[in-house]
Amino acid sequence: MKTMLRTILALLLATFPAIAAEGIAFISDLKGEVAIDGNPRPMLLSELAKGQKVTVGRDSQASVMFTATGKEYVLRGPGDYLVKDTEIAGNIMPPVSRSTEWRTSARVLTQVAQTSAASVRMRSIAPPKPAAAPKSFPAEGSVATLQPVFRWEADDPTAPAEFTLLVVGHSKPVHLARAVTGGTYRLPAKLRPETEYAWTAAMAGNEIAAGRFRTLSGEALARIEARRPSARAEFSDRLHFTLMLQEMGARQEARESWMRLSQERSDLPELSALAR
Repeated sequence: MKTMLRTILALLLATFPAIAAEGIAFISDLKGEVAIDGNPRPMLLSELAKGQKVTVGRDSQASVMFTATGKEYVLRGPGDYLVKDTEIAGNIMPPVSRSTEWRTSARVLTQVAQTSAASVRMRSIAPPKPAAAPKSFPAEGSVATLQPVFRWEADDPTAPAEFTLLVVGHSKPVHLARAVTGGTYRLPAKLRPETEYAWTAAMAGNEIAAGRFRTLSGEALARIEARRPSARAEFSDRLHFTLMLQEMGARQEARESWMRLSQERSDLPELSALAR
């Protein structure tokens, strides 16, 4: 088994060489024909090292963001571009650049990129199925809000359900709501930061859904709200925000954000892979 895993990892790194580089920047968007050091079709989020060449075909485009500074360059084709210490140089025309407040964790970036590459590689064996929204929320990890909208799946959404919320380790509910219909419930008050909760939804005394989650710290929640992009924000801003959710442990919200991005950009199978 270990030999097989090493073989698969070696194959992935050979197939997607940009992932194995000592990265100072990464691909934050791409459209059309793009190659890194002659290797076609890099993965979204692939890391780039100093000295690597990005080739962009006619009517194509790639965006490159530097990890430490958050500065993003838009590379338009046709043209060749060189990754330098803190900038991108073009052989025909200088790339357009913009400064952002984003800073990316190299650990999370590498983890997400490798997961994406492996998922896309393995899914190429069979036709992919569309990603589906989780049936219950929140059910795992952390949440990026103190007033989440709970949801679950019921055979009859019009039938009343009883919703119960507890602090883990305590038997007395902190909130109880009866006759909840529609399979969703928004808390009327905010939860406490850095607290672990458990919830259930029941019909006629039978549990139909349950979940356990933790609220983030007040500092983390403030950072998230300050960085939350609008629906019209740049694609790379919304991509970065999703990475931020994943880094902070809000896995379900990150997965749902990957799903929305994948529906917007069906040309990037990496996004659909990350939504699973």
